[in-house]
Amino acid sequence: MPYPEGHKLKVRKHIITSAAKAFRTHGVRNISLPYIMKGAGLTHGGFYSHFENKDQLVIEACHFAISDTIELLKKVADKHEDQPKIQSVIEFYLSSVHRDQTEIGCILPALSGEISQLSEEIRNAYTREFKRFLEFITDMAKVDASTGYALVSSMVGTVALARAVSDPKLSDDLLLAGKTQAKLIIASSKG
Repeated sequence: MPYPEGHKLKVRKHIITSAAKAFRTHGVRNISLPYIMKGAGLTHGGFYSHFENKDQLVIEACHFAISDTIELLKKVADKHEDQPKIQSVIEFYLSSVHRDQTEIGCILPALSGEISQLSEEIRNAYTREFKRFLEFITDMAKVDASTGYALVSSMVGTVALARAVSDPKLSDDLLLAGKTQAKLIIASSKG
């Protein structure tokens, strides 16, 4: 009995979603294909009917994760009409909720430490997705490219460090300092 139309695309999306969640939480090198497939509710054997290799999956999962993050941040920005959209984004991105919910958080801080050690193809894809996120933040903040670089670097770096340290107070202090600095970066560009 043949599968219904669109079944293969639906399964592929489940695999990409599972991979994005796993990579956001554990990185790329620490995650096996069987783990990803199990997260998608599938057996390992079906992987190669959807993807050539793990690199292709990493590339597609990065694209999915950045799209997901941008959509989430747009919703956050639209929720708080009483303040500039970029302020709402900064408040959420540099929050304990975003820090602690790695499985749905931004993939950039999750992979930034290991991406340079992965294939050139993955690094190129990560770079494209980073640029897409950078453009989104720069446009939302209404700042020039240089200020956008500083703002995104500050935000991503803050989350990466806040997730990395074992001291909860230090982690919270990093988030608070990151929020302050991100807002100062924007304010100084306007002055």
